[in-house]
Amino acid sequence: MDFTFSIPQNIVFGAGSLSKLPEIAAKLKKSKALIISGPHLEKIGLVAKCSAAMESAGIESVSFCRTEGNPSVETVEKASALYSESKADFIVAFGGGSPLDVAKAVAVLATYGGKITDYEGGGKVPGPVVPMIAIPTTAGTGSEVTAFSVITDHSRNYKLTIASNYLLPSYAILDPELISTVPEGTAAACGIDAMIHALESYISKAASPFSEMFSLRALELIGSSIRTYVKDRGNTKAAEKMMLGSLFAGIAFSHARLGDVHAMSHPLSAFFDIPHGVANAILLPKVVEFNEVATENPDMKEKYYQIYRCVCQKPLSKEDFLPSMLHIELAALNKDLEIPNGIKEAGVEKADFEKVILQMTEDAMKSGNISVNPRKTEREDILELYRQAF
Repeated sequence: MDFTFSIPQNIVFGAGSLSKLPEIAAKLKKSKALIISGPHLEKIGLVAKCSAAMESAGIESVSFCRTEGNPSVETVEKASALYSESKADFIVAFGGGSPLDVAKAVAVLATYGGKITDYEGGGKVPGPVVPMIAIPTTAGTGSEVTAFSVITDHSRNYKLTIASNYLLPSYAILDPELISTVPEGTAAACGIDAMIHALESYISKAASPFSEMFSLRALELIGSSIRTYVKDRGNTKAAEKMMLGSLFAGIAFSHARLGDVHAMSHPLSAFFDIPHGVANAILLPKVVEFNEVATENPDMKEKYYQIYRCVCQKPLSKEDFLPSMLHIELAALNKDLEIPNGIKEAGVEKADFEKVILQMTEDAMKSGNISVNPRKTEREDILELYRQAF
């Protein structure tokens, strides 16, 4: 068995660790930060707190707080313009996956210029980019430890991905106290997204003993805490487990990729602006059921059992477990978290859905995640899964 791995980052984890931002920023030996965040964090004063912390270390800052749920090419252009105008020399990405994705894209354009679409795909970023400090405020995307930036190109109704190890932030600060302010719906969508990162990377054809270790631990942490955390974001122990699980899931899928759920959710979000985590959650039970064929392999059946054990949180022997139990349990989790039961319930009209289903299918098939899904997936399979999920 052959595999490679590296984790070339500096990660600080712990309650109150946001206070370490000044000393970490000072290590970069830079003088002015662009803080990229969202309107919610600006409104509740956390962006100002972030700015004040750096000022205490003699570091100036300017803020861009207009990132949206599915960040667009236009947003990247606006943030890049501010970076240039302000003469900033590093970036603080402060928020959920959207600000982190925008920050990575801005870091590329600030270094090499052009348009972000020029860097679509893998291996297009020619070298190191401006330094970034990532401070996630959701548990979540794991973007602080991934080499990807996902940006929506509205001209194509398409989510483009930039993939490069140069996108990895220099430092990541994970402070569980920051996720206590997240609204319940956001906590649910982000939490289920993190769990799906762990699940899909665990059953991926590209999984290795290294990635599986992180995937399984992430499933254990998230499975044992997601219901409690979503209902009570102030539960410190649950918040810590969710943030650590999100971190481990991010490391896992950076090395093992994902699967059909993520391949299909990106077009769904691009066309209908459904939040990424919600789109994933809607598709998850159907895709897991589709992949049950792979459990004819004893190793995959064992993985399905381990996922069930983590998510269900009820004792069940391997002898009594059937792979079909897993998709039922995942649908029950969605219901517990008050996630829409299907694309229609997420607010999409049938006529609008049918107009673009063929294009969504084509776009999903372009994803590299299709090739590592545990069951071979054809265009007709994706089309049928979309219809089932509607």
